[in-house]
Parts: sequence; structure tokens; C-alpha cells
Amino acid sequence: MSKDSKARQPKGKLLTFNPTGEYYFAKGLKAYHKRDLYKAKKYLQRAMHLEPEESMIVCQLAIIFSELGEYKQANTLLHQILEELDEDMVECHYFLANNYAHLGFFKDAYHHANIYLDMEEDGEFVDDTLDLLELLTMEADELDEELYDQDDLITKQEEARELLESGHFPKAVEILNSVIEEYPEYWSAYNNLALAYFYLGENQKAAEILAKVFQENPGNLHALCNKLVFAFYQHDFKEVAVLKEMLKKIKPISIDHQFKLGATFALTGEYDVAFSLLRNLQKKGFDGDGAFYYWLSYSAYYTGRTSIAESTWKKAVALNPEKAGFEPWNHEKVILDGFENHYTSILKKLDSDYIEERLFAIFLTSISEKREEILSSNEVQKNQRLTSLERDYVSALRSNQEMKPLPLHDTAALLYENHHPIGTVEAGLFLMWFSVFIELMNTNQAMKNTKAWAAAVEYVWLKMKEGKTSQTEMAVKYNISPSTLKNYVKKVKNLLS
Repeated sequence: MSKDSKARQPKGKLLTFNPTGEYYFAKGLKAYHKRDLYKAKKYLQRAMHLEPEESMIVCQLAIIFSELGEYKQANTLLHQILEELDEDMVECHYFLANNYAHLGFFKDAYHHANIYLDMEEDGEFVDDTLDLLELLTMEADELDEELYDQDDLITKQEEARELLESGHFPKAVEILNSVIEEYPEYWSAYNNLALAYFYLGENQKAAEILAKVFQENPGNLHALCNKLVFAFYQHDFKEVAVLKEMLKKIKPISIDHQFKLGATFALTGEYDVAFSLLRNLQKKGFDGDGAFYYWLSYSAYYTGRTSIAESTWKKAVALNPEKAGFEPWNHEKVILDGFENHYTSILKKLDSDYIEERLFAIFLTSISEKREEILSSNEVQKNQRLTSLERDYVSALRSNQEMKPLPLHDTAALLYENHHPIGTVEAGLFLMWFSVFIELMNTNQAMKNTKAWAAAVEYVWLKMKEGKTSQTEMAVKYNISPSTLKNYVKKVKNLLS
């Protein structure tokens, strides 16, 4: 065969393949139905490049952007359709309403939702649009509170939140009442005030505040979450089940509400639901505070996602160093430790304006693993707020003296035997005792029977919390007579009033 024989061979015909926008659109839809959103996005972007004036392709790409959480990009495409390609593609208004709601632009969401309903009375998304409008109504308090975007209010609200987290309930009550007096429709302050009263054991006041919120701001999500927390701590399991079922049906739009709902579910043991809400926020780029990462770590750990729990816990401790040692996998320590080993919290209480909180801090110091460290701190040694009573208490701790000259400690110690560790709820009991003791000192009343005082304070506290206890049971518990308890209960009530 000659060297140029191949050149004389017949050649095959080369067929070129020029895919169209329709081809990539079909591949994009196929990937979309398989929930491979990133591949679908890639194909549809190619389809739009080939056929930029095809509104159906542009709309489908906008839908995928929305599902990926890229709402701004989605809205740019949807507006492009309505303004340049096809103004009669009415469903774009529904998609815009959803996207604006997720971005927190509720007025724009209302606007486009209502345009859709006006233009498409029997449209495919009418029911979904009505549901969206109902959700937007629940978010109305978010819209209202934009009116209060003032530095002083924000500062007070943040201060109150920190006080609640660290157990400074009386001071939190004072600040929140001042906020409400100045801004009588700032519902967030009412909800936090209800929490403060609840942790002080004043359940009736807490319930009355929530009732006011429900009456004047129906559907307030924070109030519903607080109601669940109250029922959970009161072991009202029937109410807990009803409220959980109700809250699971709510799909909040605002970031604040998603966080509140997720944290509430985590606190009440619904870790699967909590993780879904909080992890979704994180994926959207939400950079929360220490509490956010705390609850995300707990919900991740208790749903078997150990690596996520560990990584988010590092962020929680970085933002709140006092949480170190309270990891969800360190279960025994979490259960056994309370405020008594919250070093930072104790130091903050020592700086309180309220003597009962400072006395509470000194008592916590007496039972804390960090006792010597606290006693040698500047918050104790250079504290100008401490009265002579408090300085005597601190001196007794330093010298390990018996607390006989300071019977306030003996009574608190009796309460601690029955209520430890001291968590957020139990803190209210001890604050009540120190408040009673201060009134005793102010009225120059003698204090002799520490068992009777402890029994009476615990009984009144439990009754305020709507606890199911009797004076006979409490008298037996503290080994005193029912008549003695009755007499001291009357004294406690008089001092508190």
C-alpha cells in the first residue's frame, strides 16, 4: 500500500453539535427534580445565556436561586421578567413576595403578595400567598419595633437580656419596666419582663404579662415560646405537648424568630427540630451570639452530629468564656454545676445595685469551686458597694468561721440542701430569701428559727410558682410544727408585701 493510500480513503462526515437553550433548560429541569440544585443552576445559566429573552428559563433560574438562599439574585431576575420580558407572568409577584419576606423586607413582601392576589384570583399560588400573608401578620411586631430603632432602647434591651442570662432578675425587671413605660407597645420588652418575673417565682405576674401581649399583639411568637418554657419548667406536660405541636407548624420568616423558636425547642428537648432551624440559619450566613452557638451545639450533639457540635461549641466558648466546661458531652458536669460555678456571673452579681443580688453572689461564692479565686478578686476586695453586713459575710468566708453571727447564710444553706444546683429557676428562691432577710434587718426584727424561715420562704416561693405543696408537707420536710410554719409564712408574706 502506497504512502498516500490513506488520503484516498473515504472520510467520515463530521457532525457538529450545537446545543440550544431548550436543551440546557431540559437538563436543568432534570437536575432540579433530582434536587441537584447546583447542577441545575449551572445548566439554566447556560440556557439563559443562549436564550436570554425566554422568560420561562429566566423564571426557573430565579426559583433555583431562591431555593439556594440567593434571594437578591433571584429578585433581580424576577424584576427583569416583569419589566423587560413578560409583565403578564403574574406568578413572579408571588416568588418576589416570598423572597422579600426571607430578606426581612416585609413591606415589599406585602406589596407583591397583594398584587398577585389582585391579578390572579384563581391562580396556582393563591393558597400559598394567603398563608404567606398570615405569616407576615405574625411578624407584624417586627415591623412595629422598627419604629423603636433608637440607641438608648437597644442598649437597655441588650442590658436586660444579659441580666436575665446571668440571673440578675430584679435589675432586669427595673430596666424592662422603664422601657415599657417609655415604649408601651414594645412587645419584646414585655416578653423579657415576663421571663424575669417567672424566674423570680412570680408566675402570676408573668402570666398576666403574656396575656396582655396575646390580647394586644395576637400570635406573638416570642410570647408563645415563653409560654412553652414556663409550662416546661412547671412540668405541665399536657400544655407542653399542645404548645410544641402548635409551634412546630409555624415557619417563621425573620431571623430573630427562627433563632427564638430553635432555642426554645432545644431548651425543651426537641433537638431534631431545633437543629433544623438553627443549622439552616447558620447555612444562610447568620453570625449569631454565644447563645446561638450554645443551642446549636447542644441540638447537634443530641442528634448525633458530634463534629458539628464540637466546632460550634468552640464558637460558643469564644463568645462566652464562662461556658467552658459545660459542653453537651460533659453531661455530668452540666447537670451538677449551676450558678455557683459561673465565675463571671458571680462577679457581675457582686457589682449589682441591689443588695439581695450581692448577698446571693456572696452565698454562691461560699459554695463555689472558685471560692478562693472570687474572694481574692477586685470585685470583692475593692468593691465600694458592699455594706458592713456584706463585708462581715465576706470576712466570715475568708476565715472559714461558722456563720452563726450571720443567720442569713444558715437559712440559704438549708434551702440549698433541697434546691441544688442553682439554675435560673432556683435563683428566684434564693433572691426571695435575701429580700426577706433585708426587710427583717430594716425593721429590726429578730431572727432565730432558720428552719422555719427556710420552710416558709420555700413554701411561699412554690405557691407563687403554682406548686402543688401543702404547709403540712413543708413542715415535715423541715422538721417543724405546722403551726410554726403557718406563723412564719404570714411573716414572709408581710415582709414581701
